[in-house]
Amino acid sequence: MKIGAVFPQLEIGADPKTVRDWTTTVEQAGYNHVLAYDHVLGADPANRPGWTGYTDKSLFHEVFVLFGYMAAITTNLELVTGVLVLPQRQTALVAKQAAEVDVLCGGRLRLGVGIGWNQVEYQALGVPFRQRGALLEEQVDVLRKLWAEPVISYDGKYHEIVEAGLNPLPGRQIPIWFGGGADAVLRRTGRIGDGWMPQSAPDEAARQQIATIREAAEAAGRDPHSIGIEARLTLAAVPEEDRRAFVEGWRNLGATHLCVNTMNLGLSRPEDHAAVLAEVLPELI
Repeated sequence: MKIGAVFPQLEIGADPKTVRDWTTTVEQAGYNHVLAYDHVLGADPANRPGWTGYTDKSLFHEVFVLFGYMAAITTNLELVTGVLVLPQRQTALVAKQAAEVDVLCGGRLRLGVGIGWNQVEYQALGVPFRQRGALLEEQVDVLRKLWAEPVISYDGKYHEIVEAGLNPLPGRQIPIWFGGGADAVLRRTGRIGDGWMPQSAPDEAARQQIATIREAAEAAGRDPHSIGIEARLTLAAVPEEDRRAFVEGWRNLGATHLCVNTMNLGLSRPEDHAAVLAEVLPELI
């Protein structure tokens, strides 16, 4: 099982030196990959009673720009979005940005995608919120076609491309993984996904979710064991004495990857995140 680190962007700040130091420390510690969340806008909760999501005070580095920066300062780390809110972005532009990052990092990008939940963000980006599930499936098809051929034509429900293509191409199919636990997400993962990104405990519910993915994969004529699984270990939510069991539980369920999240530990300095990650990795391998 490959172990990665969650980029602590809500707590790391905007100093590029701190971002660089965190990234290089994580790579030198022996982590396989870095995973970063995606949000474009945060909502001001002042006139939104009951708002519980991210706000305008939540700091989010833009994932493709961030990964372009990380591509230049790393040599081995896989760069993973977890997850990119794909339906609120233009598909051809995402294809271009992802291809560019993959070229610059030498084929180390993995694209985790999801439909998101933030209606405020969708409204601001000019995308209908209700159509996001159906749109995402077509987007995945378009992305893969754009990455595969120098020129394509596409006539879909949401996309029309007439004899156009990307340059440079990534030279491979960038892996596309899905985040979320809804039944539709699980079946979509089995049908067309390269992997799944749960954020739960390795319990019976997770076992049933994996079974649903594998059933959908078999129905689609795919090898169910070719679909990766990336679990999330949030250190603040799992007591220290239970962390090893958490990791082993996911390993026993067939997880291929696991990512360690240091946010919400009450760390007082941004650089402390990298120090904690370096300290806990030997306990998890």
